[in-house]
Amino acid sequence: MERLLWQSHYERRQRARITRVVLLWLGLFTFLGATFAATFTATLERDTITLGESVRLDLTLEGGELKDPPAPPGVANLQITYSGQASQFQLINGQSTSSVTYTFTVTPRQVGDFVIPAMRINAGGQPLLSQPLRLKTLKPGAPPPEAAASATQLAFLKLVLPKTNVYLGEIITAELQFYFRQGVQLADQPRITGLPAEGFSVGKLTPGSQRQVQIGNVVFNLIPASVALTAIKTGPLSVGPITASVVIQIATANRPRNGFDPFDFFNRGEQRQLALATETAAVQSLPLPTENAPANFNGAVGHYRMTVSVGPTNVATGDPITVRVQIAGRGALDALALPEQGAWHDFKTYPPTAKVETNDPQGLQGTKIFEQIIAPQSTDITELPPFSFSFFDPDAKRYQTLTQPAVKLTVRPGGNTPAPVVAATTKSTSDAPPPQQDIVPIKPRLGPTTRMARPLVTQPWFIAAQGVPVLTFVAAFIWRRRTDSLANNPRLRRQRQVAQIIRDGTQDLRQFATENDSDKFFATLFRLLQEQLGERLDCPATAITEAVVAEKLRPRGVPDSTLAQIHELFQSCNLARYAPTRSGEELAAQIPKFESVLRAIQEVKL
Repeated sequence: MERLLWQSHYERRQRARITRVVLLWLGLFTFLGATFAATFTATLERDTITLGESVRLDLTLEGGELKDPPAPPGVANLQITYSGQASQFQLINGQSTSSVTYTFTVTPRQVGDFVIPAMRINAGGQPLLSQPLRLKTLKPGAPPPEAAASATQLAFLKLVLPKTNVYLGEIITAELQFYFRQGVQLADQPRITGLPAEGFSVGKLTPGSQRQVQIGNVVFNLIPASVALTAIKTGPLSVGPITASVVIQIATANRPRNGFDPFDFFNRGEQRQLALATETAAVQSLPLPTENAPANFNGAVGHYRMTVSVGPTNVATGDPITVRVQIAGRGALDALALPEQGAWHDFKTYPPTAKVETNDPQGLQGTKIFEQIIAPQSTDITELPPFSFSFFDPDAKRYQTLTQPAVKLTVRPGGNTPAPVVAATTKSTSDAPPPQQDIVPIKPRLGPTTRMARPLVTQPWFIAAQGVPVLTFVAAFIWRRRTDSLANNPRLRRQRQVAQIIRDGTQDLRQFATENDSDKFFATLFRLLQEQLGERLDCPATAITEAVVAEKLRPRGVPDSTLAQIHELFQSCNLARYAPTRSGEELAAQIPKFESVLRAIQEVKL
């Protein structure tokens, strides 16, 4: 008993000693905190940004406190909005420091240099003043040539033209280059929001292959896209500014791991939407020269070569002869037309037919094939006069004429087939008509008799045929009931539709893997995953993302291993947009993984 009393008394003394030490340290911290003067500083996340971006402004108060957040001064064409605050307490070498950081978002409304003036506050009766800050806002477009300025941009857009002087009707291929810094991921493909080209006819935008380039000390990923521009008028023209929007994803540093996501598979980081634009490019369009213009020139501009074939060459007057003209090269192939051939006055000509075969994505290079029917009108014709085609070469800045030599012909007189003569039949008047009988005698015998067929109503096939309408009505009734059931059960209808889509899509995957078509393979794989997940989760297939998968599948008891497999397939689809084309064996290896994930998804409870 005495031992227990002594132990209790000892514990009370220990607690009292610890309490005195804690109070002593707290008093010391208060004294040391009071001996240090408070400070107030202002910092910008970056001092150079592009119009359309925002930058973070931090106002840090150390060694003091404020009841309300400080109010930044108003700056013309600069929007400053309050975002929140964070407190921090540190104890280093016996010295304690406390600070409060007030965060603001700064968004410029125009291009230029801005000055955020010094801000004055009163912290506990002590006046404090921050330093002024400078912010430079650049025009959207290509980065400055300085490497330091390039490093400040996460993404930018650039327009590259092959030349700035063109001729009327000439086609140039402009390249739109989208740069995004290495380490930045694209949440979606860049979307062109405006492609103005005053004085040009704009073709379709064709994406190219992604590659890496280095600007200064910064490595960027480059996604090019080409577009054909055809000058349709003369004088000063302009292209741009071409605008685009893109959502980028920046990995969040020091993010705490989720216990259900130990490998950080579903960490999508911070997403930002950027508005990008190119500079306006000035182009001068020149008229075609009138000097030395061929008589049969009909507006063709580009680089061409011609092949002509004629047949048959041994005909009669009026017989058809096919003239086949192939014009190959680079230019506006759809606009090419056969010129008038003045030397063909002895031939009857018919309107030609044409078709275009291109061998490039823009449709600028290829062959246009004309077929024209002509018919000689005289036996005096001995040849088909030469065929000529003229065009303007913008690189050589002169007209060129392609000529096919004359083709020898043999024209025979045309023959007429006499109409067949039908001989008239004559009737002899000497033939006497057969004698007529006035009275027909009655037959004394009926002759042979035949047995009558059984009535239809007694034949089995006729009785069975009467059941066809009944069976048709029953089948139509069952079909209608089934259709109504599906109409009233959209979940079942969608389940059957998705099952059919999965069956057809799986066959397409095997075909694409055999053909080594990586783009179509991963596009189909991504669509099938969206369709199956959307049907199980009862949401639109286009709304399925990795974030939706993480939010809705885990509460339904889906194992982490299945989630990891789904994430791996999504990542493979995303990387396929930028990674080099994979081999057919690698594509085929993805199909068993996909089928395994499908079986796991189909077991998810509705």
